[in-house]
Amino acid sequence: MSTWYRRAATVEFGLRAGLPAVAAGCLALVVAAAVPASAAAWSPLSPWAVAAAFWAAQLWHIGRRTGRAELGERPVRYLFGFANTLSLLRSGLYSVVAGLAVAAPTAAVAWLPGLCYGVGVVFDKLDGTVARTVGRETDLGERLDMTVDTAGFVAAPVVAVCWGLLPWWYLSLSAARYAFLGVRRWRQVSDRPVFERPDSNLGKYLAGVQMVFLTAVLLPAVPTDLGWRLAPVVLAPSLAVFGRDILAISGLYPLRGAVGDHSAEED
Repeated sequence: MSTWYRRAATVEFGLRAGLPAVAAGCLALVVAAAVPASAAAWSPLSPWAVAAAFWAAQLWHIGRRTGRAELGERPVRYLFGFANTLSLLRSGLYSVVAGLAVAAPTAAVAWLPGLCYGVGVVFDKLDGTVARTVGRETDLGERLDMTVDTAGFVAAPVVAVCWGLLPWWYLSLSAARYAFLGVRRWRQVSDRPVFERPDSNLGKYLAGVQMVFLTAVLLPAVPTDLGWRLAPVVLAPSLAVFGRDILAISGLYPLRGAVGDHSAEED
C-alpha cells in the first residue's frame, strides 16, 4: 500500500467523520460562549446545538461525495485553498443563523442573523472570484459552493419565519430547491433521462436578489411590514424558475437537446 494511498485514505476518513465532528464541537462552544441567545419557549433545543448540527450536516454531505482519487497528491492544499476556506467560513456563518431560528428574538441578538447572513453573502461573491483569479476552480469548490448556497436558503428563511419577519409560505423557497433535487434524483435512479436546464443566468440573478432581500429582512433597521409586502414580489420569480427547471429536466420544457444523467451532476 503506497504512502499516498494511506495518506489519502486518512484524509478521506477525516473529511467524512473527523472534520464534521470537530467543527460542530468548536461551533457549539463558540455559540454557547459568545452568543447571548437563549432557546425560545417553544423550542426543546438550544441555539448552539442546532448550529452545530447544521454545520456538521453540511460538512458530512460534502465529505461523503469527495473520494480519495479526487484529493490528489496534496489533499490538504486541495481541501483548504483560500476559496474553499471562504466557503467553509460562510457555511459556519449560515449555521449560526440556523441556530438562531430556535432562539428567542431578543434585542441582544436582533442584529446577529442579518449580520451573519450578510457577511456570508459577501464571502459568496469573494470565493468564486478568488478561485477564478488564482486558477483554483475545482469540483470540490463547486460542490461546496452549491451546498452552502442551499444551506443559506434554508437557514435565512427559517429564521425570518420563526421570528415573524416573513410569512410562513416563504419557506417554499427552501422547499423548491429540494423539490428540484428530488425530481432529478428520482429520474436518475429510475433510469429516466435527465434533460438540460435552459442556458440562462436568470436563476443566478434571482438568487442574488434573494440574498439581498433576506439580508435586509433579517436586519432590524428594515420595517417588518415592508418585508411582508415585498415577499410575494420577490418570491414568485424564484419559484417560477424552479418550476421551469423541474419541467426542463423532465423533458417538458422546450430544449435544444437532451443528454444523459452525467449532464446534471448531483448537488
